Amino acid sequence: QLQLQESGGGLVEAGGSLRLSCAASGGAFRTYRMAWFRRAPGLEREFVAAIGWLSTSPTVYTDSVRGRFTISRDNGRNTVYLQMNSLKADDTAVYYCAATKALNRVDLGSVAYWGQGTQVTVSS
Repeated sequence: QLQLQESGGGLVEAGGSLRLSCAASGGAFRTYRMAWFRRAPGLEREFVAAIGWLSTSPTVYTDSVRGRFTISRDNGRNTVYLQMNSLKADDTAVYYCAATKALNRVDLGSVAYWGQGTQVTVSS
């Protein structure tokens, strides 16, 4: 049983940066691959980024954020991060932290636990 709590969302101007945090509790954080999803207004929830079990694990990004966003994790603090740079208006969304036991791919169907979401709003 894992609980996920996002923080760090807010309002930022286009071109700015935010760092989201997701604190995990109540479970074996290190046994989960971690990911970020987002849901923009009027759109479906989409995959953003994922990282494997270790802080040194490979990472995966959706094309629209690759080169701008960085996912990382600190297993000593049971926390996963999403550093978002060069933000665009299209990045405006509710961002969700997610945990999965899937060995490889991370998608909506593989998510075992979700955070409650944190709002990111990017103004032009």
